[in-house]
Amino acid sequence: MTNIVVLIKQVPDTWSERKLSDGDYTLDRDAADAVLDEINERAVEEALLIKEKEGGEGTVTVLTAGPERATEAIRKALSMGADKAVHLLDAGLHGSDMVQTGWALARALGAIEGTELVIAGNEATDGTGGAVPAIIAEYLGLPQLTHLRKVTVEGGKITGERETDDGVFTVEASLPAVISVTEKINEPRFPSFKGIMAAKKKEVATLTLAEIGVEGDEVGLANAGTTVTASTPKPPKTAGEKITDEGEGGKKIAEYLVAQKII
Repeated sequence: MTNIVVLIKQVPDTWSERKLSDGDYTLDRDAADAVLDEINERAVEEALLIKEKEGGEGTVTVLTAGPERATEAIRKALSMGADKAVHLLDAGLHGSDMVQTGWALARALGAIEGTELVIAGNEATDGTGGAVPAIIAEYLGLPQLTHLRKVTVEGGKITGERETDDGVFTVEASLPAVISVTEKINEPRFPSFKGIMAAKKKEVATLTLAEIGVEGDEVGLANAGTTVTASTPKPPKTAGEKITDEGEGGKKIAEYLVAQKII
C-alpha cells in the first residue's frame, strides 16, 4: 500500500497570450485561460497507475499552492481519479520564487499524514525552472529521483529510468521519496462523466501559511531572492513577405533565405 501525494499547478494555457502584471511584473494569471499543467496530468496518471497495480490500496492526494481559481485544476485531477486534495491558499504566497515555493510545499506535505511517495512533473510550463521537486526533497531530507520516463514501486523501493544525453540510467531509492516525471512517462486518461460527478463530492482541504508554520517573511514577492525591475512586451507579429511566382519563385525564396542568413 502506497500513499502518494501529487504536486499539481494551474498554469496559463500555452495557446493563450501570457502577460506580466503592471507594477510587480509577476505573471498575470487572470489575463489568460487557465488549465491543469499537462505534465501534472501525467504525474496524476502515474500515481493512479501505481495505486491500481497495488489493487486499489493506498491514497492519491493532490497538493497545489495557488489562488482561489486553482480549484479548477484540483477538480480536474480529482475527476481523473485522485482521492482527495489539499489547497495551500494564502495571499502571502504571491510572487514567491522557487525556493520559497518549495519551502511552503514541503511544510504543507508535512501536514499530510502517511505520505510515502511525492510525484511531480519535471517542470511547469509557466516558469520552466524544474527545481521545485529537488528543493522539496532537500527540505524534507528525502531521496530524489528526477526526470524519470519509467517508474516501478515494489517492496518499499522505487526504481526509475532517467534519460539523458549520455544514455538511459536506472536509479532507485527507498521510500519515502520524491520523484519527478517527464512527458514520456505515460498518456494521461480522460476524466469520465462518472469521475467528473464524483470529483464534486471529494474532500478538498484548505491550508494557510500560518497553519503549516510558514512565517510571512519567508515567502512572497518582497522576500524573493530575485527581483524583476522592467519588462518589454514581445513585438506584435508582422505580415510575411509575399512572393508572386512568375517562373522564378524558387529563386526569389532562395535569395530571401540567403539574405536572412538562414541558408
